[in-house]
Amino acid sequence: MILLRHGQSEFNLLFTATRRDPGIADPKLTELGHQQAREAAASLKGQGLRRIIVSPYTRALETAAPIAAELGIPVHINPIVRERYAFSCDIGSPVSHLKAAWPQHDFRHLDDIWWPQIEEPADQIIARANRFRAEMAALPDWADTLVVSHWGFILSLTGQSVMNGTLHRFDPTLPAPAEVVWRHT
Repeated sequence: MILLRHGQSEFNLLFTATRRDPGIADPKLTELGHQQAREAAASLKGQGLRRIIVSPYTRALETAAPIAAELGIPVHINPIVRERYAFSCDIGSPVSHLKAAWPQHDFRHLDDIWWPQIEEPADQIIARANRFRAEMAALPDWADTLVVSHWGFILSLTGQSVMNGTLHRFDPTLPAPAEVVWRHT
């Protein structure tokens, strides 16, 4: 399985520069973020991927779009791989808006407001990551999967902090990380 942290978002750009929450809900990708998504698409050719699991946040959907187009594989929206709710960027878009922006995707299994309304404690995102790990490990074809997700979810799943646009190979049959250190990069 391959994990991909979404490309640089408008939030990431401003937060990195100021270390302050810029107040952008469900941000879009920057031009660099779009470039990172295109580069990921090119590098994923020939990897034998057959499915993309993507978070419902706009930045993840925008990252997955050129990859799905390049590889000709389906996109499955799954809120289990969403970011930990801790900043303004973790306020999502209602399903009614997502359906209008992404009519090719199936959002019927999501509530209109699918993200948490209060900050998500670290133990909850770690539990969510462990649940996803178990679900994927039970699939015989887990290795054929790309997951487009976020810093906090990937950290919870692997124990590793990854930069925007970074691809990371992951084996869900291996044990969960012994420790997760929450330092945002």
